[in-house]
Amino acid sequence: MTSPLFDVTGRVALVTGSTRGIGHALATGLADAGAHVVVHGRDRAVADRVAQRIRDSGGTASAVAFDVTDEDDVDHGIASVESAVGAIGILVNNAGLQRRAPFPEFRLEDWNELVATNLTGGFLVSRAVARRMIPRGEGKIVNIGSVQSLLGRPGITPYAATKGGVAMLTRGMCADLAPSGIQVNAIAPGYVATDLTRALVDDAEFSEWVRQRTPAGRWGDTKDLVGALLFLSSRASDFVNGQVLFVDGGMTAVV
Repeated sequence: MTSPLFDVTGRVALVTGSTRGIGHALATGLADAGAHVVVHGRDRAVADRVAQRIRDSGGTASAVAFDVTDEDDVDHGIASVESAVGAIGILVNNAGLQRRAPFPEFRLEDWNELVATNLTGGFLVSRAVARRMIPRGEGKIVNIGSVQSLLGRPGITPYAATKGGVAMLTRGMCADLAPSGIQVNAIAPGYVATDLTRALVDDAEFSEWVRQRTPAGRWGDTKDLVGALLFLSSRASDFVNGQVLFVDGGMTAVV
C-alpha cells in the first residue's frame, strides 16, 4: 500500500511545457499517481493529443495552451484551467529553452528569449497560481532548475544565469508564500537523455564525459525525476520549503 503522505489522488496539477521531454515525463508520473494533470504547451492541438494519450493509458488529463511569457495570456490560461477543471493544487514550472554560443558571440535577442521563457515565465505563472492558492491556504509549486543552477559551463552562460535565477526565485517565493501554507521548491536535474539532448547523447566524447563526471556513471532518465516530484507535490514535503533538490546522479556532490 502506498503511504498516504505521498497521495496526490484527485489533485489538479498543471505542468508547463509538458508536451515532450522532461515535462511530459513529469506530467505522466503525476497522472500515474492519480493526479488530474493539465498538459500545457503553446500549441493546443499538440497538448490535446498528449492529454488524450494519458487518458488512453488510464490517467486523468486535460490540456491548456498559453504563452508563459505573456502576462495577459498567462492570467487567462490559469483562470480557464480553474474554471474548467478546478483549483490548481500543484504547479510545476517546467517550460524552458536552451540557446548555445560562446559568451562573446551571444546575441541579445537570444539572451532576452532565454530570460523571458526560463525565468519570467515561471514568475508569471507562479504569480497567477499563487494568487489563487493564498486564499485556499495551501498549494505546491515546483520549479525546474538544472545543475546549471549551481555550476557553469562554456557556451551556455545565459542559460545558467536563468537557472541560477530559478533557484533564487524559489527561495524568494518561499519567503513570501510559506506563511500562506504554500510550499515552493525546485528540482535541479543533471544531464538527462531526452529528444532535446539527443545530439549530446549521441556525441561519444561528451557522453563519456557525462559518465565520468557523474558518480552514478550514466545519463539520467526522465523517469528518474518523478519520485522527487511526487515527494515535493505531496503532504510528505509539507515542512520542506525553499529547497533545490539536485537529481543528478551525484554530479554536484563531487569534484
